[in-house]
Amino acid sequence: MPTTTSRQIVLRRHPVGMPAPGDFDLVESPLPSPKDGEVLCRTIYLSLDPYMRGRISGARSYAQPVEPGQVIVGATVGQVLESRAAGLAPGDIVLGYDGWQSHAVAKGAGLRKLDPKQAPISTALGVLGMPGMTAYVGLLDIGQPRAGETVVVSAASGAVGSAVGQIAKIKGARAVGIAGARDKCDYVVRELGFDACVNYKTGDLAATLRAACPGGIDVYFENVGGDVLRAVMTLLNQNARIPLCGLISEYNATESTPGPNLRPLLFNRVLIKGFIVSDHLARMGEFLKDCGGWVREGRLKYREDIVTGLDRAPEAFIGLLQGKNFGKLLVRVGEDPTR
Repeated sequence: MPTTTSRQIVLRRHPVGMPAPGDFDLVESPLPSPKDGEVLCRTIYLSLDPYMRGRISGARSYAQPVEPGQVIVGATVGQVLESRAAGLAPGDIVLGYDGWQSHAVAKGAGLRKLDPKQAPISTALGVLGMPGMTAYVGLLDIGQPRAGETVVVSAASGAVGSAVGQIAKIKGARAVGIAGARDKCDYVVRELGFDACVNYKTGDLAATLRAACPGGIDVYFENVGGDVLRAVMTLLNQNARIPLCGLISEYNATESTPGPNLRPLLFNRVLIKGFIVSDHLARMGEFLKDCGGWVREGRLKYREDIVTGLDRAPEAFIGLLQGKNFGKLLVRVGEDPTR
């Protein structure tokens, strides 16, 4: 029997501090119909990413916040069920931004058709999607690592951090990761080829990081903030560069957190630049060419952490903010016809 309803997770209220299951609602609505230039898609994979915490906070940000009663935003890979858009047909696999729902109508012009023969379709949400492009643009355009330099990246086993370290190695730099568990550190060193990885939850972080970076730090790819940033600041070399991608340790704070001592930035003439990957869409072609090639060659590896069922998205998202995921976090919402 054909599906007649779409299941959706909407925001019940703006979270205060760490989000809780009660901040979300699972609802159903009639299946929408596409108009001219639109397609109806069923969601196969939903991407869960740290930036979503800012979008559901209600606070002013670089993008429109999600309001109570609205579907939570998020990138998706889906399959076209019905099309009234040129160039797209039922059965096509597309990358879109349909959010936390099982079915959605989207403008065909905003979708990118995927070729399952080139790479697994889930990678369009990870290593060959927004996280991978974030790593590529932030490291190469802002970090500008040179052969022989030391690149440090926090959240090193995550979707962005794992790509940063591997791209640094491809460019001839030394890669040092920071992660929050022994198995994550082992993974980025043994499987991904990092030169070292420091567990920030054990021992003296500053001393352990100093031992892993005896020549100091030339590029620090920032995903975390807080105590990790404070430890890194003491080891920055002259003319070091910091691509500021995220500050996940502060996303659930209910009051302003104390900032680090900025004197090392001054003394060492450090460049720090915040960036949002959507400002760099002109780099998409180069990113897909380079990273797609590296993935196919086995030089850029990835790991996916997949949970099954749209209803598990809130729980998985909360776990993401607590560092419980291992690899790119995805929700398999519907059947993947390519596997």
